[in-house]
Amino acid sequence: MTTTAFATPTSVQASHDWATEINQVFEAQKANQYAVAATTASQRRAKLKKLLETVMKYRPQIQEAGYLDYKKSPEEVDLTEVYAMTTELKHTISNLQYWMNPKSVETPLTLFGTSSHIHYEPKGVVLIISPWNFPFNLTIGPLASAIAAGNCVMIKPSENTPHAAALIKKMLAEVFPENEVAVFEGDAAVAQYITKLPFNHIFFTGSPMLGKKVMAAAAENLCSVTLELGGKSPVIVDESANLKKAAKRLAWGKFTNNGQICIAPDYVYVQENVKEAFITEFKNALTEMYANAPEQSKDYNRIVNRNHFNRLNGYLTDAKANGATIEVGGEVDAAQNYIAPTLLTNVSMDSIVMKEEIFGPILPILTFKQLDEAIQHIQANEKPLALYIFSHNNKNIRHIINQTRAGATVVNHNTLHFSQQELPFGGSNNSGIGKGHGKFGFEEFSNARGILKQWSPFSTIDLLMPPYTGLKKKIIDLTIKYF
Repeated sequence: MTTTAFATPTSVQASHDWATEINQVFEAQKANQYAVAATTASQRRAKLKKLLETVMKYRPQIQEAGYLDYKKSPEEVDLTEVYAMTTELKHTISNLQYWMNPKSVETPLTLFGTSSHIHYEPKGVVLIISPWNFPFNLTIGPLASAIAAGNCVMIKPSENTPHAAALIKKMLAEVFPENEVAVFEGDAAVAQYITKLPFNHIFFTGSPMLGKKVMAAAAENLCSVTLELGGKSPVIVDESANLKKAAKRLAWGKFTNNGQICIAPDYVYVQENVKEAFITEFKNALTEMYANAPEQSKDYNRIVNRNHFNRLNGYLTDAKANGATIEVGGEVDAAQNYIAPTLLTNVSMDSIVMKEEIFGPILPILTFKQLDEAIQHIQANEKPLALYIFSHNNKNIRHIINQTRAGATVVNHNTLHFSQQELPFGGSNNSGIGKGHGKFGFEEFSNARGILKQWSPFSTIDLLMPPYTGLKKKIIDLTIKYF
């Protein structure tokens, strides 16, 4: 996934007006953090309900911003932005009281006379850096978790979707005072400057490359991080799969948002003996969704800007130069930042599309005879954010899951796990650190504070304090042996 770029200079002058404003708001939030932390579940739910009402109030403007930034249809904005926000907010509102309740834990016999529980406290002042591919969804989702946990929040949305960024700032200003939630628009210099502040937590969504820079900046302040990154999410389709459904579902998952999704299928391994049938079904699925002219379909949006168009066009040119065959698509129009839904076969492993996250409407098809051929390729590369399996062979499904590592896996569909609020969402190593959504997002923005209370006048530990006499030595030996 790609997001706000970072400038390369080693220092940023704080003389800019925006730098002064950022500093002032940061100090105001630091001063306000304990008041916000003291809010009850009822008070936090009231804030989230107001945010939900604001999202619904601005639904037409959210749709318009999606179209203005990269010609996204209102229906797709509703499904991938509005619904994602409303379901996260509703789920958080419904469950917040339970999440906030202290969680009692068992007491070992050696600590007889004590009781213990986990108290969830906010981390303090946190930063959310959100991307351009789903600017509303991937801002409001983490924000809901941060507010639920009782934090003050500063937000840096991507400059690549300026209409969305401006609207996010307007919407949140109606719900929160700046000393609780504040949005800062701007370019790479703003992003670089703000990440150097001593936040208590940073939640970043973007590419692994930029994630490393965020983590390095956070390390200077020993600031914890959640990194929702990306990578090359693979698909395995074996001979037992329902090819018609697999093809249609993958076409939907790949070409929604023009492939600009961190969990989009990045490449597909198809069992060799069903390759041709799968490609035929895939072409049929594309025709069903976009007719024979995707460039004229109102349901097929565009690459976000010229830089990303040039990047993807370069990937396509490189793949063809390395011998790839275009099974369908391949048409481009720089004036519109348009690249047709494209399916590639005979793709060389030396091609850029097999080395870099594609993040666009290009899908390489690879083949395998034995399942372990595909598994070995996946094992040899970085852990993906998601791995998709299309199979009705339970033995194969178990084997793939047990022999691979991924942030998440979906069987016989793709990308749907993002909408399951009871599942943690996030990657592993190169594809991410930490988890978001629902309870997991609440915990990510919280410190699980252990509380132990000595309620009895008698404590077993009192028997084990110096001087270590013979009897105390025997008690220590018995404790080690039996407890």
